[in-house]
Amino acid sequence: MSARRQLSLNFFIYPDDHHEAAWRHRSSAANRILDVTYYQELAQRAEAHKFDAVFFADGPALADNVRYAQRFRLEPITLLTAIASATQRVGLIATASTTYTEPYNLARLFASLDHISSGRAGWNIVTTSTPQAAQNFGLPEHPPHHERYERAREYLDVITRLWDSREDDALVNDPISGVFADTGKIHAINHLGKHFRVRGPLNISRTPQGRPVYVQAGSSDDGRAFAARFAEAIFTAHQTLASAQEFYADIKRQARAFDRSPDQIKILPGISPFIASTQIEADRLQDEFNVLIQPEYSLTQLRQMIGLDLSGFDLDGPFPRHLIDTEGASGVASRFKLVMDIVDREKPTIRQLVQRLAGARGHWVIAGPPEKIADNIQTWFENGAADGFNVMPPWLPGGFDIFAEQVVPILRKRGLFRHDYTGTTLRDHYGLRRPASLFSNLVRAIA
Repeated sequence: MSARRQLSLNFFIYPDDHHEAAWRHRSSAANRILDVTYYQELAQRAEAHKFDAVFFADGPALADNVRYAQRFRLEPITLLTAIASATQRVGLIATASTTYTEPYNLARLFASLDHISSGRAGWNIVTTSTPQAAQNFGLPEHPPHHERYERAREYLDVITRLWDSREDDALVNDPISGVFADTGKIHAINHLGKHFRVRGPLNISRTPQGRPVYVQAGSSDDGRAFAARFAEAIFTAHQTLASAQEFYADIKRQARAFDRSPDQIKILPGISPFIASTQIEADRLQDEFNVLIQPEYSLTQLRQMIGLDLSGFDLDGPFPRHLIDTEGASGVASRFKLVMDIVDREKPTIRQLVQRLAGARGHWVIAGPPEKIADNIQTWFENGAADGFNVMPPWLPGGFDIFAEQVVPILRKRGLFRHDYTGTTLRDHYGLRRPASLFSNLVRAIA
């Protein structure tokens, strides 16, 4: 009999916590956001509870409105290297942009992280939606959406070939014969494309996982197609079971069209839970955070999502739906659709809308006792909406501790989550195959 399918759980660590005002709350550890030992401790907590991975977002520019929110970021690959030395099993996922990095440099960085961690690295592939990043890299303007994805597709081809450019057995390391490497199994990639000219090979041996796990977070049409072609884990945002089911089915369908096994793609929506012993107490806890919201900051965030400045409107008045051009909106496509779905479904005031989004920037925020949280996770998992979740605690460290100590045991009791690790790499945790080198496959095909 085959083993029962089980959840994958990532711990999404956001330095200023996932609720936008959490840094102001008395339970926040806001004074430790540049303290590497803080992140080592959080990762150790995740590992103690057998989470698949810790996950770090990043961006190559200072976010808007730093006046009202903590926006400092340690560079994630560097940070995860430090975390690797303080942990043994938990996966390590870092965000890096295909728009504002070069494939050879990034290939070396992630290969090093995978070696240092003994096979626990994952790359969250983003094209960067922040326009102000362009001026940090000498560009006159931010490339359009479709051009960023065009570059990303070529980038993935280049970096994959770089990681594969040394076959698994290229390293001989035989002092008796004096042969260190089999040069017949080390390959220049000789890439010449529209965006990149890269000779290769990479100057480090193939990594324990073959390649880091490919993670992706875009939900636009371009993002979905990109994910179905390349991603092995997908981080996505949904407010309803129906929305999550539609996304899940679409990605799995598109994966089949690329001749990929749908089972080799893990779809992991974000969930940000406020947990207390009763529903009343959980709602009260969420209200404690919402009362700390800075409206100017929230409205800036909303403007970036939907392309409409609402700063002059009555916060307690209705959302001005008639001002939204659904076809020509300038906001990020996936978040725009998510916000407008909330507006059309719930008819909120502007204040109610920003409170809905403050919890986790459009991800699923749920409040209730542990059994309710577990019930909802199980429903999504067993009804074609998720293979697991990115857990996004509203505040740290307490928000994670409550979830891990009160919800995870319920999931284990129901047979939905592991009691212990059964492998050592991130691919092992996700149940993903270790890919063969593209060059090995080519040699075998020629032979």
